[in-house]
Amino acid sequence: MSKKSTHSYTERLAFERLLLLIATLLKYPGVGSPDFLDSSNNETHDAISSVKAYLQKLAAELNIELPPGYPALSTLRKDLETLRRYAILDRRMYRWGYYLGTGALSITELKVAFNALASQAQYQGDAQARRIYESLSKRLRGLDKSLEGELFYPTRQHLNRAIIYTDPEEMAIQGENRDTLFHQLPLLEQAIIEGQAIEISRARDLYGSGHTGRFKVFPLQLIYHDIAWYLLHELYENGHLIMGRINRFNSHCDLVKMQPRGLEKQRESLVTAYKLLENGWGLNLGKLEPQRLELAGNLEFIEVKVRFYPPISNFILEGELRHPRQKITTGFIDQNGQYSYIEYAIDLPGRSLNEFSRWVYRYMDKAQILSPPQLVAEHHKYAEALLERYVN
Repeated sequence: MSKKSTHSYTERLAFERLLLLIATLLKYPGVGSPDFLDSSNNETHDAISSVKAYLQKLAAELNIELPPGYPALSTLRKDLETLRRYAILDRRMYRWGYYLGTGALSITELKVAFNALASQAQYQGDAQARRIYESLSKRLRGLDKSLEGELFYPTRQHLNRAIIYTDPEEMAIQGENRDTLFHQLPLLEQAIIEGQAIEISRARDLYGSGHTGRFKVFPLQLIYHDIAWYLLHELYENGHLIMGRINRFNSHCDLVKMQPRGLEKQRESLVTAYKLLENGWGLNLGKLEPQRLELAGNLEFIEVKVRFYPPISNFILEGELRHPRQKITTGFIDQNGQYSYIEYAIDLPGRSLNEFSRWVYRYMDKAQILSPPQLVAEHHKYAEALLERYVN
């Protein structure tokens, strides 16, 4: 009776080698690409040698003892072919390093995520996203080719564009260095995750808030809004929640010597800040005492009412989800079959009146503020000043 053929991975060492290879490709996606080369090593790039080095590194981390020099490069090539045979690797060239599948995403999900990453890198000026996008686009070039260009085609795009320099590398290349907090983003993000207090500094105060000089904060989140990046932070001394443009802080950023408060407390403060954002209009979170009253439910909101006229009124009507508390009423229908006007009403905290007014002013003569009286008077005054500027 003939013996059954022995599987090539029957032996423990061979089996462990294959599992280590799979684990290496999972833990180090792109391994084998020039990006994984030691910059001090001027030798010609060898993808298989790079895979072997990282496999041995992982084995050491897992306390798996391998024979000296093991495995041979020829053996690894056979292992990679085995992974191709079982469709763990695709049957194509991996010119920018090996990786397995699409990780936690399907192809469709990866396309959406890649589009979002490309937008954030290109238009929102996110330096970290830009580096990841450049690396990932090289790594996925073969997959995009097999999909006939579908992966890289920008089916979704977010065109809101940062109007300031955000990437220190780009600043250096362009010769446009700026002393801003963008130079400290890695430290800033680490402080956010750990709940670590930091000391930051601001020299300019465009809104007259008095927040200049050095002060201690708990950074909570980096937020992109409209044309710029903002830092949502909580003052260390009193818990005051504030939103500030990142470029208006200088590059000073030091860790405060204290025990980090942890991620759970960070989440609590973040939830509180978003309650304020939902209540208001825009990014101004208000001064400390009104903010405390608002969070306690003891702040009286102000009813704001604006009348919009055609054709702008039609665009205002489209915004059904512009604000969760908005109320829209319509006027009579004119001879053209459209509403003669609409009235937009909303209750807002006083801190939001300036930002709401700026939104109304963009519609020029097609908007008329009806209440409160102070906004009516202000709108009237600005309209007269604009007329006077043109007359003179």
